[in-house]
Amino acid sequence: MYGETGLLLNSYRKPMIERCVEKIEKGEQLIFDEALELAETAELDDLCLAADTLRRNIQGNHFELCSIINARSGNCSEDCRYCAQSSRYNTDIDVYEQIGIDTALSQARENDAYGIERLSLVTAGRKIGLEQLPGFGALYDSMAKETQLRFCASMGFLTPETASELVSYGVTRYHCNLETCQEFFPTICTSHTWEEKVKTLIVARSAGMSVCSGGIIGMGETLKHRLLLAFELQSLGVSSIPINILTPIDSTPFESIEPISLDDVLRCVALFRFINPKAVIRIAGGRGRFGDSQYELFAAGANGAIVGNYLTTTGGSVERDFSEFRKLGFDCPDL
Repeated sequence: MYGETGLLLNSYRKPMIERCVEKIEKGEQLIFDEALELAETAELDDLCLAADTLRRNIQGNHFELCSIINARSGNCSEDCRYCAQSSRYNTDIDVYEQIGIDTALSQARENDAYGIERLSLVTAGRKIGLEQLPGFGALYDSMAKETQLRFCASMGFLTPETASELVSYGVTRYHCNLETCQEFFPTICTSHTWEEKVKTLIVARSAGMSVCSGGIIGMGETLKHRLLLAFELQSLGVSSIPINILTPIDSTPFESIEPISLDDVLRCVALFRFINPKAVIRIAGGRGRFGDSQYELFAAGANGAIVGNYLTTTGGSVERDFSEFRKLGFDCPDL
């Protein structure tokens, strides 16, 4: 750390942001203590600018768009404290075992017409059994015949058999959020474990699918917990990382939680970019709460989004999203 004269070496005279950027541009990874110092000392505007510059230099201006279909809703056995789909909470949501094929096809055609790249069927519940999969396979088959979409799935915990079946339907990416870091996870859910989620990501990758995994911020976790999640995703080699912002839902245990500030979300997005420089950082549910200011998140290192409606909350206008993304310099379809 010190030269022969006792002075700090040049690299340590530089501001923390500059040191971290240089390290990443050399192909090296930050360690936790560096990220924590960066989080605690960097001015927010400088941090976001540096993260956006890293994104542009490493990944260019391509913007990855995806959308989701709520393919099975409600009656979930799990006790995730943020979720309206848990059967343990008296929330006012639609409940059904499988979305109708005409409804799914209509949504798929609309997404395809917009130029959205990926579409995921998302099912409530701990897992989908092998005997239930053919019904969803029929949905994938119908959508594949009528669109150019690439397909994802988010169907709870996987076995090698269910993973293989999904691959046979044309599913190329599997989504399973860690939700939060291992240390904080028992605070948000007790009916399953963080380790079970990691196991599902490993099973999906072993079956030949890429993996998508991120979390929800604003559930009472600390800055340290957010950084730990970012490093856990780094260690798992996750290339698509959705960041959701908690939307407190009536009748769930988190209905009265203090909303996270935009500044805290911006800092989180920028730090995720520093820690996962080659990943798609995808802003997902909850961004609409910030109105027009939500688009600042895409100048803080993010380069992807879930567009359209979400599972039990409503998204914004796809046309407005595309217009704003193009204003920020991203390559985005013209409507």
